[in-house]
Amino acid sequence: MLTQNRLFNSTRWKQYSLAFCFLLLMMATAWAQVNPDDSLFVRAHYTKIERMISMRDGVKLFTSIYIPKDIAPNNRYPFLMTRTPYSCAPYGEDAYSARLIQYIHLAREGYIFVYQDVRGRYMSEGIYADVRPHNPAKKGTEIDESSDTYDTIEWLINNIDNNNGRVGIFGISYPGFYSTAAIPDAHPALRAVSPQAPVTDWFLGDDFHHNGAFFLLDAFRFYYSFGQPRPEPTTRNNPGFQFPTPDNYDFFLRTGALKNFTEKYMKNIKFWNEMMQHPNLDEFWKARNIRPHLQNVKPAVLVVGGLFDAEDAFGPWYVYEAIERQSPGADSRVVMGPWFHGQWARGNGDYLGNVNFGSLTSVYYRQQIELPFFNHYLKDKGNFDLSDATVFETGSNTWKSYEAWPPAAAAKQKLYFHPNGKLSFTAPTGRNQFDEYIADPNKPVPYTEDVHLARTREYMTDDQRFAARRPDVMVYASDILNEDVTLAGPLFPNLFVSTTGTDADYIVKLIDVFPDDTPNQYAHQQVPMGGYQMLVRGEVMRGRFRKSFEKPEAFTPNKIEQVRFLMPDISHTFKKGHRIMIQVQNSWFPLVDRNPQKFVNIYQADDSDFQKATHRIYFDSTNPSHIEVMVVK
Repeated sequence: MLTQNRLFNSTRWKQYSLAFCFLLLMMATAWAQVNPDDSLFVRAHYTKIERMISMRDGVKLFTSIYIPKDIAPNNRYPFLMTRTPYSCAPYGEDAYSARLIQYIHLAREGYIFVYQDVRGRYMSEGIYADVRPHNPAKKGTEIDESSDTYDTIEWLINNIDNNNGRVGIFGISYPGFYSTAAIPDAHPALRAVSPQAPVTDWFLGDDFHHNGAFFLLDAFRFYYSFGQPRPEPTTRNNPGFQFPTPDNYDFFLRTGALKNFTEKYMKNIKFWNEMMQHPNLDEFWKARNIRPHLQNVKPAVLVVGGLFDAEDAFGPWYVYEAIERQSPGADSRVVMGPWFHGQWARGNGDYLGNVNFGSLTSVYYRQQIELPFFNHYLKDKGNFDLSDATVFETGSNTWKSYEAWPPAAAAKQKLYFHPNGKLSFTAPTGRNQFDEYIADPNKPVPYTEDVHLARTREYMTDDQRFAARRPDVMVYASDILNEDVTLAGPLFPNLFVSTTGTDADYIVKLIDVFPDDTPNQYAHQQVPMGGYQMLVRGEVMRGRFRKSFEKPEAFTPNKIEQVRFLMPDISHTFKKGHRIMIQVQNSWFPLVDRNPQKFVNIYQADDSDFQKATHRIYFDSTNPSHIEVMVVK
């Protein structure tokens, strides 16, 4: 969804500001690099048709279908379907999509590819709903995304010749949500589902909120374009926002409080305004969480995601977890690689930013996991004996196979904060020990060092030395490790804090500090790797939700309070000679909107509500701030 070059370039900036949405930018970059021979293969071996398929309520959905030309009587092909709100362009039966080239490893195997504009988007009829809630009790002509998928499959198997009666569905990001939504009440012909970086929970962990904190940079850029009303079916994209500066930090800080964005730019964006009206975890957000409906799962499921996915690192882990917990007999697996958003579907996957992973991880996934998965369940071709969890371990740069996740060999341990910026697995023993500092929301901590416009994907592994040098970022580091330390599973920061304000955000970052003599070995490494502070995982917690996401609560000034929250899972080895570091801060701008540090409705706050506050982080025997980790022995 983002640019690879994070340095501002005026030409690229104009291109980004005109982009309709991040996802199409990402796809356009990949499609521009296709192999001409692959393009010739697709045209020579596939016929494209377009159909309007009627749903149970009479609404018709635009569907592009690519059918293998080899239609000998004994040849029967399964369907591979993607449902998308991002357009199944190009339109016209003579215009072939580069998607088939992106998935050439599947196209050469012989599948009937199906791309569909979801209800209310582009050329499909009906009314669009963002993350449309699933209705398990629907009757008659009532619809949801599950029923639209069911009705599409029913039409396909009865109207497209030479199919073998089996269907697979997959998609990345928002199409990943539509893949997940196909699982409840699945059509009997739906045999294989692969939600990839699936949008899953837009309040707790994906895209636009993390633990209740609003991800301003992504939400504004995305919804300014994507959220524009569509009065009738169209093939046109909406224009992107015309930024007046190449510096996102400057633009978002000068615009000020969230309500200024609403009043100046977003009045006609329906879902933006709905988000502003639902600041807490209420029924609006709960209805848009698909996880409770992942029960009695019938199709085989392969959940895929990236350990360094800036958009949807939460969704893959917790779609898989929900299926395992609620449908224990299901045939489900999870694959997590060292990838940014969608990187497994294109490119090599050998590095991200300055960090190298030592092999072509994306190529391995496509050839050794995705292709065998669909071939096995849709064609009875070969075996698919993948372990329940196939996870790339960064640091050691190796693929690991586990029969359960978190791994059975992983044991809970606690990394404790200590005076003088120390970090260790030993609990503190002192009394009344704390770090004190001032956080000013009018001078927030940036999420990355660069001056740039589009949110970078590389920030997920960026060097954190710039932040460690700020007085409003607290740093705790271990001694140099005498042996490798492998962490695999979720992280739970457990902070004991106080503030002179009545609200606060807490950002916790787990960091791998490289030895000072680490050399630069690769052309993509743009900073000195000696002493590099690699972000392994960062996450924010909106402090008002420390006791309940449904019922926020103010802080009592100067009272010690506990703030405990979930960070998405990791799989990382801190090598011998490295250090483990934790950084704690109260802003991450403009990635996350600013907390005024005053207990008000942040979505309606005034610029005058933003105030400095003095914070303390405690690390004594009574209030032992720490992060709970899963250590693999």
